[in-house]
Amino acid sequence: MDDFGVYAIFGVDEPPQQILRREGWQSSIEIQPGVHLMVLFSRGDWGKRDSVSVELADERNIPINMGKLTPFNKCLSWESGEDGVWSSGATLTVKLIGGTTEFLDPGLTLSQMECTPECIPAVPALRECPGKRKRSPGQEEEEVNEGRGKENICPKASEKVTPQRQSKSNHRGGQTRLFSQKEEPTTTSSSQSHKAKGKQAKTPSQTAPLDKPSGRWGQTLCPIDPQTAILIGGQGARMQFCKDPIWKLCTEDLSWVPAETLAEGPTPEARIGHTATYDPESKRIFVFGGSKHKKWFNDVHILDTQTWHWTLVEAQGKVPPLAYHSCSMFRGELFVFGGVFPRPHPEPDGCSDSIYIFNPEMAIWYQPIVNGDKPAPRSGHSACVMQGRIFVFGGWDTPVCFNDMFMLDLGLMEFSVVKTSGTAPSPRSWHGCAVLSDSSFLIHGGYNGNNALSDAFIFNTDTSCWSSLACPQLCSVPRAGHSIITMPTTCKKGCTDEQEELPESAPQTLLVFGGGDNEGSFFSDLFTIPAEELRD
Repeated sequence: MDDFGVYAIFGVDEPPQQILRREGWQSSIEIQPGVHLMVLFSRGDWGKRDSVSVELADERNIPINMGKLTPFNKCLSWESGEDGVWSSGATLTVKLIGGTTEFLDPGLTLSQMECTPECIPAVPALRECPGKRKRSPGQEEEEVNEGRGKENICPKASEKVTPQRQSKSNHRGGQTRLFSQKEEPTTTSSSQSHKAKGKQAKTPSQTAPLDKPSGRWGQTLCPIDPQTAILIGGQGARMQFCKDPIWKLCTEDLSWVPAETLAEGPTPEARIGHTATYDPESKRIFVFGGSKHKKWFNDVHILDTQTWHWTLVEAQGKVPPLAYHSCSMFRGELFVFGGVFPRPHPEPDGCSDSIYIFNPEMAIWYQPIVNGDKPAPRSGHSACVMQGRIFVFGGWDTPVCFNDMFMLDLGLMEFSVVKTSGTAPSPRSWHGCAVLSDSSFLIHGGYNGNNALSDAFIFNTDTSCWSSLACPQLCSVPRAGHSIITMPTTCKKGCTDEQEELPESAPQTLLVFGGGDNEGSFFSDLFTIPAEELRD
């Protein structure tokens, strides 16, 4: 095969340009205003090269996008209207990870293109799906294929700055903000927009590979053994889908390792609102659903954590594209409940109240017969499997936010309302939820339709009693769309591939990652709390 190289195409009428040669290791080039399409791809033998990091920054060196080329993902693309548009030029930096080191002449620049961007995005903000709509029993299946590729309104950029809750009179076609974004300028003044032609290309401030995930919300953090958890997906600042989508966390020393190149096979496309569920028997992670801009997913990707190989399942049966649903593992099957799913234009998105079960052994979806008092349609809720029962809490179906509790008996397949006592959480969605013991789970933070929340509560399934939690480390900062998991407390010995068997009574540690706050910040921090400190 020909020598290794990285090439770029800028616009549909431009030929490919080589921007990184076989002996090079970094290149920075200037992109002139008006470029609406950019494609990066590698060609040739990768050899010992691990990956090529890619960073796109605006004229003030503020990162717009980041991504990575690997031997298994050899192409990246950006298109205005999908991942943003640069109104005053940008700088593209590519850097080789692994292999030899030699700079490529950064003098390569693009000629000015005679075109004007169609739109310049304003300060973005997250939004939830509009319209509370009740489906007839057979309507969901009919719209599975019909809804694909339609308008995905959840989430979407907004021109508003102050969060506003929708009224029932206008919810049908409107949208509701989740939590506001910082006044991070995405447009420039007239004086800034006239950047001098031929200006020397700038090198972005963040050229080194990331040593931890970028800030995000809507991701999944999935434990696979007492020392390891896998982070998948999410969305970060400026409504950009994370270009570093998969990470491996060592909980012994809280170190992160980029995991996109660790596994072979078809990795899931960038997304938000998906679920990642681990099966301890088969030692596999099942990634289902989610959304990305106008795309809605109902695919199932499986990561075998023993062979580190991704598989895209060709499943039989019908399941609608879903996002912000819940997915629970019970006796080797996935139980999916609720979530947002698309409707054909011009109807708004709607929420589901159905249960779909995926059988991995047969690779088939089916719907069970469910009796009892079913929860109302909702998304952004939580679900915990405990002692043969699934406890469903909260969520919302615009403009209604819930704080009710339902229990699904997995033996009888019967829903019932849980009558609770104590101080219950206020209505919320996109909250964090973690099982603390055989009879208790934690609810923290979330979004109430106006603001992100910071309070925490513990629910006891034996007594059906809520207790408010006083924990300054956990409750000091509002968070929504974050991840909370519990892991066995282990000594900090460094990561190994050997899985240590720990007693069931081993101390537990709570790990909290990511999410967004009311100021528009997206967290990249990871902090831990000993479970014994979580006392009401």
